Amino acid sequence: MKILYGIQATGNGHITRSREMVKKLRTQGHELQVLFSGRKVNELWDVDDFKPYIHAEGLSFAVSKGKINLLNSIVELKPAQFLKDVLNFDVRDFELVITDFEPVSAWIAKWRNIPSIGLGHQYAFHYDVPMTQKDLLGKLIIQNYAPVDIPLGLHWHHFNQPVLPPIVPDFQSDNITTVPNKILVYLPFEENEHVFCVLEKAPDYDFYFYTNIPEPETRKNIRILPFSRLNFLNDLHSCEGVICNSGFELPSEALRLGKKLLVKPLKGQMEQSSNAVALQQLRLGSVLDSVCIDPIKEWLKLPAGVSIDYPDVSELISEWVAEKDFHNTDDLIQSSWKNVNLPSLEPA
Repeated sequence: MKILYGIQATGNGHITRSREMVKKLRTQGHELQVLFSGRKVNELWDVDDFKPYIHAEGLSFAVSKGKINLLNSIVELKPAQFLKDVLNFDVRDFELVITDFEPVSAWIAKWRNIPSIGLGHQYAFHYDVPMTQKDLLGKLIIQNYAPVDIPLGLHWHHFNQPVLPPIVPDFQSDNITTVPNKILVYLPFEENEHVFCVLEKAPDYDFYFYTNIPEPETRKNIRILPFSRLNFLNDLHSCEGVICNSGFELPSEALRLGKKLLVKPLKGQMEQSSNAVALQQLRLGSVLDSVCIDPIKEWLKLPAGVSIDYPDVSELISEWVAEKDFHNTDDLIQSSWKNVNLPSLEPA
């Protein structure tokens, strides 16, 4: 099949799991045209294996000091460009659209009547999963931002709903051992200087902090590192724990590896606040309301977590796509959870 595959590039998690799916689908012989939006094209990194890809403006949000800035987000919207990207796209020969919560490809499918599959964590919120109840605007956005015919939501637990486990990258780590007191930190929505000042107050630990810099730097007990997928994965596999925002993909990888997890939700974003609720309900991670040292020190004392043996979901989905029976998701969902050692849903 000729497939348009849309990837929301505002977060690296969308790119990480899409990389697995694109690889599997191309291996099966499908012809894929990848479309990125939500980030400037010159800010995309480590995406050569998606070629050929195209870029669109898309829709995104502005962040300041760990919180969504609603006013700036509205100012930066470009609805005319969005409509142009959707209406002018050449859809000839495309048989299917798959979107990881990417709005341009989703609306191309909707307006041009092309079958569409939504594959991503956000589509889990179409169902009764843990969610912050007060954010009605957030729910409305989730439901209409990138609408699809078949929503395949991903989550850490099925919550007795028709959702799939996370798509976790395949990475060979047989020779990587856990380094005591090594903590991986990825907080792209926080102010770096503030985080550094806080982490310096835990001098017995080595923090590996990834951010957008050209060359590595060292600041006391903090190694400040430029983005590198390979180096990041090596540090993830060798660390004791992970401090990150409460997105979906990085916590999923940490849970798969049995790393203890501390998350800081991006304020004003329903998905991240709901993820924090889910992690607490499942007793799989701890939550920071703000980046300060006392709760971090308490978390550092905690033991390692237990690895959750999520299956190769990208392989299961690619096999399901090959069958072209898109409305039949029951077997796919049931088989994906068959042997997963899930935590109890009983209240703590």
